[in-house]
Amino acid sequence: MKTHPVREIEILVLSDIHLGTYGCHAKELLKYLKTVKPKTIILNGDIIDIWQFSKKYWPKSHMKVIKKFVKYITNEIPVYYITGNHDEMLRKFTDFSMGSFHLKNELVLTIDGKKTWFFHGDLVDVSMRYSKMLAKIGGKSYDMLVLVNRAINYLFSKKETEKIRFSHHVKQSVKRAIKFISDYEKVSVEIASAKEYDAVVCGHIHQPKIQDYEVDGKQIYYINSGDWVESLTSMEYYDGNWHLYKYIQDPIIETVLEEETEESEMSMETEEEISYFMRFQQIMMVK
Repeated sequence: MKTHPVREIEILVLSDIHLGTYGCHAKELLKYLKTVKPKTIILNGDIIDIWQFSKKYWPKSHMKVIKKFVKYITNEIPVYYITGNHDEMLRKFTDFSMGSFHLKNELVLTIDGKKTWFFHGDLVDVSMRYSKMLAKIGGKSYDMLVLVNRAINYLFSKKETEKIRFSHHVKQSVKRAIKFISDYEKVSVEIASAKEYDAVVCGHIHQPKIQDYEVDGKQIYYINSGDWVESLTSMEYYDGNWHLYKYIQDPIIETVLEEETEESEMSMETEEEISYFMRFQQIMMVK
């Protein structure tokens, strides 16, 4: 029985979940998904971290997230999976469709009259464009940093001390150091303007944000959905506007019950769902 309200939203954008890594907050994501009822879902890249994927680490909670997405598909809710750099191997299947599931490299939707461009954002990042191997090494190091961060916060939690986002601060420092080379947000909106879009929705840099820019006299909205490694954020569109959701500030989330028994959560309810899940898994687990 539900003990919490479920909010209906037009569009839900999730990015940088990084399933298959230690930093992924899959359990928190599952609780959040229980509180929303989206009409359209956009998975904006780095959903499964194929760079770091290992059969040795694939918790049940991570598989439950996949099952949740499959459930949306079987319920005929449009699910757009936009490829990112950590799941770039899926780009070979671009424009693949299966029921209400669509695999894309980018997506353009007209939302309340605004031409909105969805893409992950890695092609804007200079570090990704010119040094992919360095970026992969950095990804593994960052994952380890998240683990160290969690260990430190666990120790501090015993002393009721405010949590330290160590990896966040390190990453912020690096971003500032290369700011003179590439201003991610500025380049994103300039490209959007050149393509005659009204808004750009991306991810990649794990920095959730909604900001209005002016480029050559035209208003361009920059929207970044953040991540489910540190920020635990998403973008929701309803009532004619984009809204930034923050898990850590959600007053409802504490009332959401933990997942039911593993057997009931992992079981498939229909033959159609089993079929979609098997085909979905074949595509998503390519490595």
